[in-house]
Amino acid sequence: MVSIDSIIDALYDVISDKRGQSRDWERFKYLFHHTGKLMSADKAKDGKIETRPMIPVDFIKWAEPFLLDKGFFEREISRKIEKYRYIAHVFSTYDSKRSKSDEEPFARGINSIQLLYDEKRWWIISIYYNQETKEYPIPRKYLVNKHK
Repeated sequence: MVSIDSIIDALYDVISDKRGQSRDWERFKYLFHHTGKLMSADKAKDGKIETRPMIPVDFIKWAEPFLLDKGFFEREISRKIEKYRYIAHVFSTYDSKRSKSDEEPFARGINSIQLLYDEKRWWIISIYYNQETKEYPIPRKYLVNKHK
Protein backbone atom coordinates (compact mmCIF):
# COMPACT_ATOMS: atom_id res chain seq x y z
CA MET A 1 0.00 0.00 0.00
CA VAL A 2 1.30 3.45 -0.90
CA SER A 3 1.01 5.61 2.21
CA ILE A 4 -0.10 9.21 2.52
CA ASP A 5 3.39 10.10 3.68
CA SER A 6 5.03 8.50 0.65
CA ILE A 7 2.62 10.25 -1.76
CA ILE A 8 3.29 13.68 -0.20
CA ASP A 9 7.06 13.08 -0.05
CA ALA A 10 7.05 11.99 -3.71
CA LEU A 11 5.07 15.08 -4.71
CA TYR A 12 7.73 17.42 -3.30
CA ASP A 13 10.57 15.27 -4.61
CA VAL A 14 9.33 15.04 -8.18
CA ILE A 15 8.96 18.79 -8.77
CA SER A 16 12.27 19.74 -7.12
CA ASP A 17 15.52 19.84 -9.07
CA LYS A 18 18.22 22.15 -10.35
CA ARG A 19 17.99 24.50 -13.29
CA GLY A 20 17.91 22.76 -16.67
CA GLN A 21 16.97 19.38 -15.17
CA SER A 22 13.79 17.80 -16.53
CA ARG A 23 11.38 16.36 -13.96
CA ASP A 24 10.02 12.83 -13.94
CA TRP A 25 6.57 13.82 -15.15
CA GLU A 26 5.38 10.21 -15.47
CA ARG A 27 6.01 9.78 -11.76
CA PHE A 28 4.19 13.08 -11.09
CA LYS A 29 1.12 11.92 -13.06
CA TYR A 30 1.18 8.54 -11.25
CA LEU A 31 0.52 10.30 -7.94
CA PHE A 32 -2.87 11.54 -9.14
CA HIS A 33 -6.19 9.76 -9.43
CA HIS A 34 -7.55 9.87 -13.00
CA THR A 35 -9.90 12.67 -11.86
CA GLY A 36 -7.08 14.60 -10.13
CA LYS A 37 -6.70 18.36 -10.37
CA LEU A 38 -4.45 21.17 -9.20
CA MET A 39 -5.76 24.64 -8.47
CA SER A 40 -4.28 27.89 -7.21
CA ALA A 41 -6.15 30.62 -5.37
CA ASP A 42 -4.97 34.17 -5.81
CA LYS A 43 -6.05 37.77 -6.26
CA ALA A 44 -6.31 38.94 -9.87
CA LYS A 45 -5.23 42.42 -10.98
CA ASP A 46 -8.85 43.58 -10.71
CA GLY A 47 -8.89 42.55 -7.02
CA LYS A 48 -11.15 39.51 -7.42
CA ILE A 49 -10.13 36.19 -5.88
CA GLU A 50 -9.74 33.64 -8.67
CA THR A 51 -8.71 30.05 -9.14
CA ARG A 52 -6.84 28.42 -11.99
CA PRO A 53 -7.87 24.74 -12.21
CA MET A 54 -5.58 22.37 -14.12
CA ILE A 55 -5.33 18.66 -14.71
CA PRO A 56 -1.80 17.29 -14.15
CA VAL A 57 -0.92 17.46 -17.87
CA ASP A 58 -1.92 21.14 -18.00
CA PHE A 59 0.10 21.84 -14.86
CA ILE A 60 3.15 20.24 -16.47
CA LYS A 61 2.79 22.42 -19.59
CA TRP A 62 2.42 25.52 -17.42
CA ALA A 63 5.18 24.76 -14.87
CA GLU A 64 7.90 23.02 -16.88
CA PRO A 65 9.36 26.12 -18.63
CA PHE A 66 9.67 27.91 -15.28
CA LEU A 67 11.14 24.88 -13.51
CA LEU A 68 13.73 24.30 -16.26
CA ASP A 69 14.70 27.96 -16.53
CA LYS A 70 14.95 28.91 -12.87
CA GLY A 71 15.60 25.79 -10.86
CA PHE A 72 13.11 24.95 -8.13
CA PHE A 73 13.32 23.16 -4.80
CA GLU A 74 10.12 22.94 -2.79
CA ARG A 75 10.39 21.61 0.75
CA GLU A 76 7.64 20.72 3.15
CA ILE A 77 8.07 22.46 6.49
CA SER A 78 4.86 21.38 8.23
CA ARG A 79 2.19 18.70 7.69
CA LYS A 80 -1.21 18.19 9.29
CA ILE A 81 -3.25 15.13 8.26
CA GLU A 82 -6.93 14.43 8.82
CA LYS A 83 -8.27 11.07 7.68
CA TYR A 84 -11.59 9.20 7.61
CA ARG A 85 -12.29 5.95 5.73
CA TYR A 86 -11.51 6.60 2.06
CA ILE A 87 -10.64 10.27 2.29
CA ALA A 88 -7.76 12.27 3.70
CA HIS A 89 -6.87 15.93 3.84
CA VAL A 90 -3.30 17.16 4.21
CA PHE A 91 -2.47 20.77 5.00
CA SER A 92 1.14 20.94 3.84
CA THR A 93 3.16 24.11 4.39
CA TYR A 94 6.10 24.59 2.04
CA ASP A 95 8.93 26.88 1.15
CA SER A 96 10.50 27.28 -2.30
CA LYS A 97 14.10 27.97 -3.27
CA ARG A 98 15.90 28.21 -6.61
CA SER A 99 18.76 26.09 -5.30
CA LYS A 100 19.17 23.75 -2.33
CA SER A 101 22.00 25.97 -1.11
CA ASP A 102 19.89 29.17 -1.00
CA GLU A 103 19.69 30.45 2.55
CA GLU A 104 16.26 32.04 2.25
CA PRO A 105 13.21 30.86 0.29
CA PHE A 106 11.78 33.10 -2.43
CA ALA A 107 8.25 31.90 -1.58
CA ARG A 108 6.21 30.03 1.00
CA GLY A 109 2.66 28.79 0.99
CA ILE A 110 0.21 26.05 1.86
CA ASN A 111 -0.90 23.09 -0.24
CA SER A 112 -4.33 21.76 0.70
CA ILE A 113 -4.15 18.19 -0.61
CA GLN A 114 -7.14 15.85 -0.78
CA LEU A 115 -6.57 12.14 -1.23
CA LEU A 116 -8.66 9.06 -1.97
CA TYR A 117 -7.95 5.53 -0.76
CA ASP A 118 -9.25 2.91 -3.24
CA GLU A 119 -8.48 -0.04 -0.92
CA LYS A 120 -5.14 -0.50 -2.72
CA ARG A 121 -3.38 2.85 -2.39
CA TRP A 122 -3.79 6.57 -1.80
CA TRP A 123 -4.24 8.90 -4.80
CA ILE A 124 -4.16 12.67 -4.99
CA ILE A 125 -7.63 13.95 -5.90
CA SER A 126 -6.76 17.63 -5.68
CA ILE A 127 -4.10 20.09 -4.69
CA TYR A 128 -5.44 23.52 -3.87
CA TYR A 129 -2.63 25.93 -3.08
CA ASN A 130 -2.12 29.48 -1.93
CA GLN A 131 1.12 31.44 -1.65
CA GLU A 132 2.00 33.54 1.38
CA THR A 133 2.01 37.33 1.03
CA LYS A 134 3.19 40.14 3.33
CA GLU A 135 -0.48 40.98 3.89
CA TYR A 136 -1.30 37.35 4.74
CA PRO A 137 1.62 35.61 6.46
CA ILE A 138 1.30 31.91 7.20
CA PRO A 139 -0.13 31.44 10.73
CA ARG A 140 2.30 29.94 13.25
CA LYS A 141 0.12 26.84 13.71
CA TYR A 142 0.94 25.85 10.10
CA LEU A 143 4.69 26.28 10.57
CA VAL A 144 5.24 23.72 13.34
CA ASN A 145 4.74 20.02 13.99
CA LYS A 146 6.14 18.48 10.82
CA HIS A 147 4.42 15.10 10.60
CA LYS A 148 7.61 13.09 10.22
